[in-house]
Amino acid sequence: MCFCPTVKDGATGQCEVPKDARYPDCPSKVDWMRARWTSDPCYAFYGVDGSDCSFLIYLSEVEWFCPPLTWRNQTTTPTHKPFPKRQSLSFMKRRMRRLAAQWASAARRLDDSLRIQWREQKRVSILVHVGFLTEESGDVFSPKVLKGGPLGEMVQWADILTALHVLGHNLKISVSLKELLLGVPPGRGSCPLTGPLPFDLIYTDYHGLQQMRQHMGLSLRKHKCHIRVIDTFGTEPAYNHEDYATLHGYRTNWGYWNLNCRQYMTMFPHTPDNSFMGFVAEELNDTERLSIQRNKVDSMAVVYGKEASMWKGKEKFLAILHRYMEIHGTVYYETQRPPEVPAFVKNHGLLPQQELQQLLRKAKLFIGFGFPYEGPAPLEAIANGCIFLQPKFKPSHSSLNHEFFRGKPTSRQCMISFLQVEPYLPYEYTCEGMLERVHAYIQNQVSFTPPSWPPLSALRLLASMEGQSCIDACQSAGLICEPAFYRFINIKEAFSGLEVQCEGLEAEMNHIFPAFSVESSECGLQKDPLLFSCAGANTKYHRLCPCRDYRKGQVALCRDCL
Repeated sequence: MCFCPTVKDGATGQCEVPKDARYPDCPSKVDWMRARWTSDPCYAFYGVDGSDCSFLIYLSEVEWFCPPLTWRNQTTTPTHKPFPKRQSLSFMKRRMRRLAAQWASAARRLDDSLRIQWREQKRVSILVHVGFLTEESGDVFSPKVLKGGPLGEMVQWADILTALHVLGHNLKISVSLKELLLGVPPGRGSCPLTGPLPFDLIYTDYHGLQQMRQHMGLSLRKHKCHIRVIDTFGTEPAYNHEDYATLHGYRTNWGYWNLNCRQYMTMFPHTPDNSFMGFVAEELNDTERLSIQRNKVDSMAVVYGKEASMWKGKEKFLAILHRYMEIHGTVYYETQRPPEVPAFVKNHGLLPQQELQQLLRKAKLFIGFGFPYEGPAPLEAIANGCIFLQPKFKPSHSSLNHEFFRGKPTSRQCMISFLQVEPYLPYEYTCEGMLERVHAYIQNQVSFTPPSWPPLSALRLLASMEGQSCIDACQSAGLICEPAFYRFINIKEAFSGLEVQCEGLEAEMNHIFPAFSVESSECGLQKDPLLFSCAGANTKYHRLCPCRDYRKGQVALCRDCL
C-alpha cells in the first residue's frame, strides 16, 4: 500500500495535516494518534506505523475524522507466502482422499432419506481455524505424525472438513494467524468494528479460541454465538462458567469461556451438555465382511500403543498374553528396536492406514494398556472384527486422581471396557451418520435461543436418585439428558408435577440445580442458565432431569429432530 504520492514507505513520507472545516477534529485526532498509536495493536493491524501519513490514512479510511486523501489511488494486493507443507496437513489430505468414495455414497443415501430437508438446507459461510496446527501454537503435532504421535485430533478435523464440504457449505480454512480473516481488528477494542463477521459459523479449538481472543479483544464477546469449539474431552458447565469455576474450585487451564456448553463439540458423546461431533471409521462392504470372518487368525493380537513409552512396565502383562497369542505392535522407530517392546512382539513399525487396516482384519484381539484412554483406533479395530480389551481402573481415573486429566474441564471417570466379536460399526461413526448429525446442528443450533430445538414434544421429566447425575438418571430410563430443555423445567411447577413438596424455594448458582432434598424439603432453581448441567451429582439432592428419546444409532438427535 502506498502511503504518500512520492514515497513507498509512509514512515519516511511527509504528509500535511489538512485543515478542513468539514473535519474540525482532524488535527486533534492526529495529535492523539502521535501520542497513543502504540496503545493498542489494532492500529498497527490497519497499517499505522507512526508516520503522519499512516495516521491520516487511518483517520480518513477506517475512522471518519479526516477528509479522504486525493492521492490514495495506488493500492497493491497483499501477497501471502505459501503455507509450508506440514505432515499433519498431508495426513489429513490423504485421509480425505482415501474416504472420498465412502463420503459420496453416504451423501447419496442421506439425500434419499431426508429429501426436501436435505435439499432445502441453509447454505452457510464457515471459517475453520485449526488452532493447534498454527505456527503460533507450536504446531506440536506435525513432528509426531511420522513418529506415531496422537493422530485422533487430525482424524476428527479431516472428517469435519469433509462433512462440511460434502454438505455444500462455503468454507474458508485457516491454519495460521495471518490467514485468520475475521473482519475485525486485533487488540483490545480501541478500533471500531468494520461490520459483521464475514462468517456465519467459526469452527476452532481451544488454541484457536485463545488466538481469536488475542486477535479480536472485546469484539469476541459480541460474536461468541458464532463459535463452535472442537473439544476432545468435553467441557462441563461447572468448568465453563468463569466466576462459578473460580469460586468453587473448577477453574482449569481450559474451560471458563462462558459459552453455551452445546458450542463445545466432542470426539465421543461423553456428556449431553456438549454436542457430539464425532468422526468416522472406514465402512466394510458385504464382501469385505465375509473375507474378514474367513481370514481371522485366532491366536493373533495387535497392541494399541504406537509410542514406546506406552509399553513401559507392561512386559509381565504381555508375557502372559504371549502364552496364548502371537502379539503384534506398530511402534515407531528409526534405526533400533525400542527397548520397551519385548523381543517376542512382532513390531511392524508405524504403518500407513491401509496397512494397519489389513493387520486389524487378520487379528482377533486389539489390546489396550489403559492409555490411550480413547481414540479412533479401538472403533476401527471393532469395525474390522477385533475384540477390544481395555483394562479397568480401580479407582477410576479422573481429574481428582490422575495427572492426565488434571486441568481438563471435566469430572468424568474412565473405567469402561468393550467387547465385540463381529465386525461392527455404529451408525454414528459412519459417514452418513456424521453428515446427518452435522447437518442437524448447522440447521438448528443457530443461536441457542427460542424457538426450541430439539422440539419440546420430546421432553420427559424425571427425578434422579440422590447422588445420581441426570446423565445416569435418563440413561436408566432408556433416554438421553437434553440440556436445551432445562429452561422449561426450571420452574416451581416442575416440582409439583413430580409431587415434590417444597417448604422453601430459592434460586442460586449451583450446577446441580434445579434439584430438591427429601430430608429438608428444600427445593432449588437454577439462577444462571450457563450452569444448566446434565453432569454432576450430590448425595444430598435429587436432581430434576430433562430427558428425551433418541434416534436409533444416533444419540445426538431425538426421533423428531430431523
